[in-house]
Amino acid sequence: MTLVYVELDRCIACFSCQQACQFHQDSLQNGCSPNIFVHVDMEQRKIFTGTCLQCETAACMEVCPGNGIKRDPETAAVVVDREICLFCGMCVEACPYGYMHLDESIQAATKCDLCGGNPKCVQVCMAHALHIGDINSLAELKRKHFDAQLGIRAIQIHKDND
Repeated sequence: MTLVYVELDRCIACFSCQQACQFHQDSLQNGCSPNIFVHVDMEQRKIFTGTCLQCETAACMEVCPGNGIKRDPETAAVVVDREICLFCGMCVEACPYGYMHLDESIQAATKCDLCGGNPKCVQVCMAHALHIGDINSLAELKRKHFDAQLGIRAIQIHKDND
């Protein structure tokens, strides 16, 4: 399963990802709202950036009464067919992470579709906080990043079979 992974501690809240996504969606006439979100909490001094996790068992897809949300056979991304979308909002309510939203300009639900496998947000991220990849490779990247923060070096012990 492929998804966009965010290294939250690298994000500088430049909003480039959000703007690139919004521009791309608008150019495709897929609505005018971005599908990646940057939130800055000044009180907590934290930045949160997030986008669809392309869930293996996608609640949004399961609850869609018009069968307007499907998995793209090429990218494995969960995508909304805006021609079928009933604009009912059930998918928005079902998404446990809050990454589905209704776009008034196209009268359809919208979410990250991985830009056909080449996400624009990842391309423009100047802090290199966004990555695209298989969930397992991204988990390995996160583990290495976390280990580096703690100063831990992975030690592989080889056992001789003599």
